[in-house]
Parts: sequence; C-alpha cells; structure tokens
Amino acid sequence: MDLSSVIIAVAGVAGTLGGSLLTQRGSERAKRREIELVRDHEEIRENRSLRRTCYVELNRDARQFTTALNRHLHVMRERGAEGTDSDALDEAKNAHRDRYSEAQMIAPEEVLMRASVVNQALNKVYGQVKRLERGAPDQAKRWRPRPRPSTRSGTCSEL
Repeated sequence: MDLSSVIIAVAGVAGTLGGSLLTQRGSERAKRREIELVRDHEEIRENRSLRRTCYVELNRDARQFTTALNRHLHVMRERGAEGTDSDALDEAKNAHRDRYSEAQMIAPEEVLMRASVVNQALNKVYGQVKRLERGAPDQAKRWRPRPRPSTRSGTCSEL
C-alpha cells in the first residue's frame, strides 16, 4: 500500500465521520431553536391570557364597586346613614383595590393610565360617601362651578 492511498482513506473516513457529526450538531441546534420558539410563543400566549383575565376582573370589580357605591347612596337616602350596610361597600372597595394592585404588576402603562383614572374617581366617590355617613361632608372637597373668565378687557368705568 501506498502512503497516499492511506492518507486518502483516512481523509475519507474522517470526512464521513465529520460530516455526520456536523449534521447532528446542526440538527440539535435547529431543534433547540424550535424549542425556544415554541416556549416563546407559549409565554406570549400565557402573558396575553393573564392580561386578558386581569382586565376582565379589574373591569368586573370596578363595576361591582360602582354598583355598591350606588346602592349604598340609595340606602342612605332612604334610611339614613345608620341603615346602611358598610360591609358590602367595603368588600367591593377591597376587591377593587386588590384587583387594581394586581393590574399594576401585569398591565402595560397605557392601560394603567386609564385604570388609574377610574380608580381615583371611585376612591374619591368612596371618600365622599364616607364623609356623608359621618354627617360631615367636607365643604372644600365639594364640587363648585368655576367662575367664568371675563371676556372684556376693561371695567365699566373705563368704557
């Protein structure tokens, strides 16, 4: 046997083994990428589902809090502050507070800005209801119409 034939045979065997190793390695890499894509897709789907559930529950609890506030005000009007069931109102408030806290951790900024407006309005009304219950509505917090700005630049004596 010739030295060149041995070298060619060794190179052929090395090429065959090397090719199969490279093919296997490429296949493993492709499989890893596929698994990562599937995981990413699942994570996106889970996050979307979590956000959707959070939005539904936040909306539900805000509506229940609003309903509890309205019921409470109607009972106060009919029976007075002593005839009200503050526990139902407080339960609705606490449920909304908990759901809003959860939303702060899940929802994007755009959704939180809108939810914050609703949350602040509901808490403001809740505070007013509680002041009415105590029989001491805060005069400074009542709504008063703003005076209209004058459209004239001078006074009557200047005309």
